[in-house]
Amino acid sequence: MNNFTLHLATKVVFGQGQISQLPNLIPADARVLITYGGGSIKRNGVLDQVHSALAGYTLFEFGGIEPNPAYETLMKAVEAVHNNKVDYLLAVGGGSVLDGTKFIAAAAKYAGDTWDIISSGGKKVTDALPIGSVLTLPATGSEMNSGAVISRRETGDKQAFHSPLVLPRFAILDPLTTYTLPPRQVANGVVDAFIHTVEQYLTYPVDAKVQDRFAEGLLLTLIEEGPKALKEPENYAVRANIMWSATMALNGLIGAGVPQDWATHMLGHELTAMHGLDHAQTLAVVLPAMLRARKAQKWEKLLQYAERVWGIDTGTEDERIEAAIKATEHFFQQMGAPTHLSDYGLDGSSIPALVKKLEEHGMTKLGEHRDITLEESRKIYEAAR
Repeated sequence: MNNFTLHLATKVVFGQGQISQLPNLIPADARVLITYGGGSIKRNGVLDQVHSALAGYTLFEFGGIEPNPAYETLMKAVEAVHNNKVDYLLAVGGGSVLDGTKFIAAAAKYAGDTWDIISSGGKKVTDALPIGSVLTLPATGSEMNSGAVISRRETGDKQAFHSPLVLPRFAILDPLTTYTLPPRQVANGVVDAFIHTVEQYLTYPVDAKVQDRFAEGLLLTLIEEGPKALKEPENYAVRANIMWSATMALNGLIGAGVPQDWATHMLGHELTAMHGLDHAQTLAVVLPAMLRARKAQKWEKLLQYAERVWGIDTGTEDERIEAAIKATEHFFQQMGAPTHLSDYGLDGSSIPALVKKLEEHGMTKLGEHRDITLEESRKIYEAAR
């Protein structure tokens, strides 16, 4: 196991009815900007619950944060922060709302060109407004980590930044808020959480038994509960297990002391930026091709994955690995996430442009060994057609 430092500072308030705890989590004199997405929290009553819990607070709202939140939209929220002297942000929604709110928190305190926050990977963040969250779409784990991914429409960029200063102070996780999610969002959330786990698990062994078995438990839970969530949308136990799995998949715990990959995410980000595919859809497309291309480098962990997660323990080693990759593809398809570019009407003609974007963003040495070149990325895109 590699050396690591782990500090999980977000207070998690989990369970039915916990939105009522907001007054115990936000200072009474705070001027709060509630951020959200397309307005589903108005239709399902979550926003009403937030307002009821925060009766007597000075509240403002900013809606319309898109999936893959746009820099241009978020800068309007920064203006609202300044105009209303906001000193606390409350993100109510899923990962995109949380990611966007993290940028708002940093940009509101930044004196220079705010795109520097993203282009520097977060290194230029020196201050940020405090953030709390009410999660309504389990997927990204953004409610309990310090990362965010932001898109810039005018340049076609989609990049990540990280800063401990934008780590949410608290996260309210009420599984009831997920009951009205459309099937596509349920599927995306499960696939996203699954691949977050894989990015930290399917690398190479470092004798990190706790992290490995924790990751395997998350994968098994998502495989078991994901299809149930589509069939039984108001099954509280199912929703609770998916919600907690998605949070635990990317809060730093299973990634502590182990090598991490994230190449699938880097290639996926370019597909979203160029073609507008959902984040999880791009991951479902890229991961199987990535695993086949990196079979030799991931050999031992792929065999472990085949046996412990999919119960595959017969056949040659190569047959077991291929069976595990096919089982993974089948699971994504079962969740309603197709696994080839052609399934989304893409013929591969944009692959040279995708590779060019990887180069522009410095993504020339990817993977846990930092040996995935632009040429190999091109081959992976080609294999995903």
